[in-house]
Amino acid sequence: MTRLDFTLVHEVPGRLRLRVPALRTPDLDGAHLESWMDAVAGVRQARVNRAAASLTLHYQGGPAARAAILERLAHCSPAPLPPLTAGREAGIAPMVTSALGLAALPLLTPPMQQLLTFVTQGQTLAGGVDTLIRRGIKVEVLDALAIGLAAARGEVYTAGITGFLLALGEYLEQRTERQSDRLLRQLLRPEPAMAWVERDGTLIQVAGDEVLEGETVVVGVGETIPVDGRVIDGVALVNQAAVTGENVPVRKEAPRRVVAGSTLEDGRLRIAATQVGADTTTARIARFIQESLGKQSETQRLADRLADQRVYLTLVTGGLVYAVTRDLTRLQAVFLVDYSCALKLGTPVAFKSGMYAAASHGVLMKGGQAIEQLAAVDTVVFDKTGTLTHSELIVTDVLVLDPTGCSEAELLALVASVEEHASHPVAKAVVEAARERDLQHITHGEVDYLVAHGLAADVSAPGGSRRVRIGSRHYLEQHENIRFDAHEPLIDRLQDEGKTLLFVGNDQGPVGLIALRDTLRADARETIARLRALGIKQLIMITGDRRAKAEALAIELGLDAVYADMAPEGKAGIIETLQQAGHQVAFVGDGVNDGPALVAAEVGIAMPRGADIARATADIVLMDDRLAAVADARDLAGRTMQLIRTNFNLAVGINTAILGGAVMGWLSPVASAVLHNGSTIGILLNALAGVSQAPGVRGQTAERMRHLKEAVRG
Repeated sequence: MTRLDFTLVHEVPGRLRLRVPALRTPDLDGAHLESWMDAVAGVRQARVNRAAASLTLHYQGGPAARAAILERLAHCSPAPLPPLTAGREAGIAPMVTSALGLAALPLLTPPMQQLLTFVTQGQTLAGGVDTLIRRGIKVEVLDALAIGLAAARGEVYTAGITGFLLALGEYLEQRTERQSDRLLRQLLRPEPAMAWVERDGTLIQVAGDEVLEGETVVVGVGETIPVDGRVIDGVALVNQAAVTGENVPVRKEAPRRVVAGSTLEDGRLRIAATQVGADTTTARIARFIQESLGKQSETQRLADRLADQRVYLTLVTGGLVYAVTRDLTRLQAVFLVDYSCALKLGTPVAFKSGMYAAASHGVLMKGGQAIEQLAAVDTVVFDKTGTLTHSELIVTDVLVLDPTGCSEAELLALVASVEEHASHPVAKAVVEAARERDLQHITHGEVDYLVAHGLAADVSAPGGSRRVRIGSRHYLEQHENIRFDAHEPLIDRLQDEGKTLLFVGNDQGPVGLIALRDTLRADARETIARLRALGIKQLIMITGDRRAKAEALAIELGLDAVYADMAPEGKAGIIETLQQAGHQVAFVGDGVNDGPALVAAEVGIAMPRGADIARATADIVLMDDRLAAVADARDLAGRTMQLIRTNFNLAVGINTAILGGAVMGWLSPVASAVLHNGSTIGILLNALAGVSQAPGVRGQTAERMRHLKEAVRG
C-alpha cells in the first residue's frame, strides 16, 4: 500500500495540525480522510480544511497514542469515497470577512464605508444574483435583497452586522449537519486493522485490506479481526460489538464464522479468509448506509416543498408591508425571516440522528424512507424459522428403527460421520450433536451427494460393507425404495411436534430417524407484547409447519393469525393480500426465499444470519441476532417521526412569530436575523440529539452506545 505523504505544521499537547498535499487533488476525499482518522482510538475530532490542504487532529493520550495516530494517517488509502452528505464544508472565511469589515468602518469616511460594505458582503450579494438566475426565488435572494437595501441606504452597520449574523448562522448550520454525518462515520466505519498472515510458511504483518481470499490470518489477544472468515484452529472469546452492537463476548472455535471489525479478548485464532477488503461485513455496512442516505423520504420532499413555498410567503408579505408603510427597514426585517433552513435541514438531520440511534441498537435502516414507513406500519408478518425461532437446529431425538441394528450413539456417530461432508443446517446440527457427545468418527467410503435429497456412502460392517442412505423420506422411498410406512404413527407424532426429520436406511430397510427442531427465541413473547404496545394492530406468522403445531405456537405467542403449510413462493402473495385490505405491512425474514416478500412489504426487515439476498432486498437489516431489535426499530422510528413533527411545528411557529414582529415594526433587521438564526440552530441541535435523549431510550442504551463507540474506535 502506498503511504500518504504529510508534514507536521504545528503541535500543542492534544492537538496536531498537518499539511496533506493530496487534499489539493481529487484523489483524496476530505470526508473520507476525516472518517478514517475518526475511527482511531484516542482521536476526539478530525477536521479537514481542503483549501489549506490541512488536517487538524484533537486527541487524548501520550506519545504512544500520537505515534499510532500518525501511523494510521500514513496508511490512509487515497481512493476517493463519496461523502455522507452533499452539503458544503463549513467555511469560516465569510464570517471573518464580515467581522473585519465591521471593525474597519469607524476608521473610514461614509463613501468608503459604503464601498467596503459592498465589498465585504459581495459574496452574499453575488450569491443572491446567481441563485435568482439559476434556481429562481430562494432564500438566498431575500438575504441579498435585505443586505443590499441596507448598504444602498447607507445603513452600513445594519448591513455589516446582518451579514455577519447570516454567515455565523450558515457556519453553525453546516457544522451541525456535518456533525450528524460524523456520528454515522464514527459508528459505521471501524478502523481497518493490520493483519498477521501466513505466507510461504512465515507469519508476516500486512494491512487488513491486503489480505487475499483463502489466506490464513492469525489473530491474538487485543487484536481486531481484519477479514470475514471461518475459524480453522484455536478457541477464543470475541467481542462483536463493532458489528452487531452486542457487547457480550462470544466463544469462537472451528468451524465458526467470524466477521471483520470484531475484537479478540481472550485466546488465539487461525482464520481462513472468505471475504476480504470491500467484501467484508464492515465494508458492506458502510456501503449500506452510504446508499441509504441518497433515498429521500416523503417527509423530506414535503419539507422541501413547504420551505420553498414559505420563501414566496416572505416575499409577498414584504411587498405588502412596503406597499402599505413605505418602510424599507420593515421590508429588510421581513426579508430576513427564513423558514427554509429549519425545514430543509432539520428533517434530514433528524433522520440521520435516528439512523445513528438505531445502529447503536444493532439495527441498520436504509435512510429516512425506511424510518418513515416503519413508523406507519400497522401489521407485522414474521417468517417462523430463523425469525421467531433460532435458525440453528438442534437434535432432539435419535430413534433406532431396526432393533437388531446399532445403538442410538452408534446411529448418531454414523450419520454425523457422513453428514460432515455437507454444509446445510441439518448436517451442521447433527455433526454438532455428535461432537457434544464426544462420539468417534466412523470410517466410510466416498460420499455421494444428491442435491436437495440426501447422501449415500459405503460403511464397514460385520460381514462386509453396507450402503447407508441418509436424507429426506422422499429420497429414501422414491429413489432408494426404502419404505417407512410401518413407522407412520411415530413419524406423524414427531412432525406434529414441529420437528424436522432425517431418515436413515440401508439395503435391509429403515435404520433410524433423527429429529431436529429450531427453538423459540427467548425474547419472542416480550417482542410481540412490545410491538402491540407500540401500536401494531396485527401480528402474523407464516410457516411451513403443520397447522396444529403452528396454531399452538401462535396461541403461545399471542399472535393474531397464522398461515401454516405454506410453500416459500406463497409468502409474497400473503403480503399483497394484506395490503389490498388496506394494511401497511412489515415483513421479517431471513431466507433466500424471503426476498420477494421483503420487497413486496412496505418495510422488509432481514435477520442478521439471513441469506445475502434477504439482506440486500430488505429496507432494514438487524446486525444483532435479537428479535427484540424489531421492536427497538419500531420504537425509534416512531420517536424520530415525532421529533420531526415537533421540529416542523416549532420552525413554522417561531418563524411566523418573528415574521409578525417584523411586519409590525417591532423587530429591526438585526433582531430579525438574530432570532431567526438562533431558532434555526436550536432546532437543528434538537434534531441532532433528540432521539438518543428521548425518555425510555436514553436509559436503555446509553451504556451500550458508549461501549459500541469505544469498540468501533478501538
